[in-house]
Amino acid sequence: MELPSSVARYVEAGLHGAENTKRGYAADLRSFQDYCEHHQLPYLPTEVTTVAGYISQMADRGMKLASIRRHVAAIAKLHQLAGKPSPTGHKPLHMVLDGIARVIDKQQRQAPAFTVMELKQAIQAIELTKPTGLRDRAVLLLGFAGAFRRSELVAINVEDVEITRQALVIHLRRSKTNQYGQEEDKAVFYSPNADFCPVRAVQEWIECLGRTSGPLFTRMNRGNKNKPAQPGTSRLTDQSVNDLVQRHLGPTYTAHSLRASFVTIAVEAGQSNKAIKNQTKQKTDAMIERYARLDDVKRFNAAQHLGL
Repeated sequence: MELPSSVARYVEAGLHGAENTKRGYAADLRSFQDYCEHHQLPYLPTEVTTVAGYISQMADRGMKLASIRRHVAAIAKLHQLAGKPSPTGHKPLHMVLDGIARVIDKQQRQAPAFTVMELKQAIQAIELTKPTGLRDRAVLLLGFAGAFRRSELVAINVEDVEITRQALVIHLRRSKTNQYGQEEDKAVFYSPNADFCPVRAVQEWIECLGRTSGPLFTRMNRGNKNKPAQPGTSRLTDQSVNDLVQRHLGPTYTAHSLRASFVTIAVEAGQSNKAIKNQTKQKTDAMIERYARLDDVKRFNAAQHLGL
């Protein structure tokens, strides 16, 4: 649905020259307009309760906090440019945003980190005679070794994968911390044990796909008793990756555990923050502290190394 000319004019005028911001705000405002029209609510000017309901719905759908804040900023900008009082500066809305932030942060912190042994046991239990098993092994090993967000995993295309004698390199064209399409690379290395090697796992999955472009990780077409399910053409979704992780590692873990486990195990192994950030693409050391699951008093404690 196109924005009304009045709305589009304000966005165009107020954001002239900022192409990425303009496109992002326009998309956000289209989404907000659809919400308002569906619930028969005014959107310019709109009410605090309308925006609160809108962002709560986004949070319930699992949208990232940064994306929710961007939507609020777009609504605020629209009202500013239209000369209308903005509902986004009201304290009740800030309270809703604070509550959403706490819930999202709690959900992220609750995603526990698995051990390397747990991951290996899960990989060993996967049936590799079927394409589904090859895909799931590749998702788990690449997701962990590359410290990938699930949104990054599902966005990878076959043509983004470069396999060399030294490593497998994923050329990321967009990520949570890279919104402008500047290419970032992640390197994943060979394992001495072929059973747990992320490079070989991805290579075998690509051979199973039988193509050189398009989505790397896809849903499976339905099989039957005579023929197992075969790779389809539709990408896995974020939720599919979460279901896959829980299917193989147990309901305690989530897709976020792939990334949290990488950080935790890397810290435990004595890797520097710089080396960890080079893979996770996090910008600050504080983010490493947030992701690392180092609260097991028996496993992570300086009292083990006092020399007594």
